[in-house]
Amino acid sequence: MAEVRSFLLPDLGEGLTDAELISWFVAVGDTVELNQIIAEVETAKASVELPSPYAGTVTALHAAAGATVDVGTAIIDIDTGEDPAAPAAPTTPQTSAAAEAETGTLERIPVLVGYGVAGDGGSRRRSRAAAADVATDRCDATGGPAAEARPLAKPPVRFYAQQQGVDLAEVPATGPHGDVTRDDVTDYLAARQASETSAESVSTPPVVAGGTIGDETRVAIKGVRKHTAAAMVTSAFTAPHVTEFVTVDVTPTLELLDRLRAHRQFTDVRLTPLALIAKALLIALRRNPSLNSHWDDEAQEIVTKHYVNLGIAAATPRGLMVPNIKHAHRLGLRELADALVDLTRTAKEGKTGPADLAGGTITITNVGVFGVDAGTPILNPGEAAILCFGAIRNQPWEFEGDIALRSVTTLSLSFDHRLVDGEQGSKFLADIGRILSDPLEFVALG
Repeated sequence: MAEVRSFLLPDLGEGLTDAELISWFVAVGDTVELNQIIAEVETAKASVELPSPYAGTVTALHAAAGATVDVGTAIIDIDTGEDPAAPAAPTTPQTSAAAEAETGTLERIPVLVGYGVAGDGGSRRRSRAAAADVATDRCDATGGPAAEARPLAKPPVRFYAQQQGVDLAEVPATGPHGDVTRDDVTDYLAARQASETSAESVSTPPVVAGGTIGDETRVAIKGVRKHTAAAMVTSAFTAPHVTEFVTVDVTPTLELLDRLRAHRQFTDVRLTPLALIAKALLIALRRNPSLNSHWDDEAQEIVTKHYVNLGIAAATPRGLMVPNIKHAHRLGLRELADALVDLTRTAKEGKTGPADLAGGTITITNVGVFGVDAGTPILNPGEAAILCFGAIRNQPWEFEGDIALRSVTTLSLSFDHRLVDGEQGSKFLADIGRILSDPLEFVALG
């Protein structure tokens, strides 16, 4: 007799307790291979694709697209074709981990997507085009019909549509694999707006949760926005914040930047002011280690980190995220610049994974890209400090006894006063300012 096995939604990292099921790539009756991508889910931190831990035939889907599912809940049943009465195969660390998650008889170990025995046959991933061809019928726990397949769209497009109150099922898709693109949503909005404008009369229905109703748009608080809001409230009302400012003539740093860009070692590197500011921060941390520490309330200990996972606040289609560069203190300027480019691109594409968001020790937020001069940033939870980098502007400035037009910026530093005294925070900020105003300090302090 064949055995039907249930796949439980795994712990996707960072202690998250649930995830939203974005879309299925399989339907009841489909044959799946080991490690074939079967679904896409979105947690409060990242969008993740789930591979199948079993090979066999799909017999049931326990959740419809759009549903929020708790970790440890069965989401799919697969008939493996195995005889449960047959002798058990030798276990491996991977298979024992899968059995542990299934039975719950052992301590559950957090597992990231991608675990399981590596398959060497067939394609690991079903293409979006193939996903578009799957049958639209879905089954619940009893095998009965459920919701139709969700329109294909990438997570950033889905988030954009949600912000605009657009049902993707109503949007004509022009993507290469039948998926809805951001331009499709924009065109749909324009057409809808034109239709509303040309209407002879408009009645305003009662306001309900979700969607655009009359003169209001309502978006459910979930995902990254919900996680960010909770984290910021916790940080603001747990860690006593202090913010200090320093205005710096960074003309010498910009001149150094131009020289570096022209150097043969950096011709293929996208070198930005942020890279030099990040390098200055890393140098200043060596003299001011308290800014790279953590308040362990449970153990009643101050934990000073001897490594730097440098967080970079990034505005993404899914909301504010702070991925970090692991062991940034080990990187030279070229490697740091490359890491910043990769981190930013990945975040904007909506591909940042949970591991990229975990373990940060100090953060930089660049409000200057928005033309803002300064800010009082809130600490990323668990960190002692965050540096805010403002816009660089040409301003009259005292230089060598005269007034000259110089490139000037304002740096602001927020820190946890439980961990960092005013003297320590001031010295750290002053060190960064001194490095940026005189590039020789990169060598002297580095």
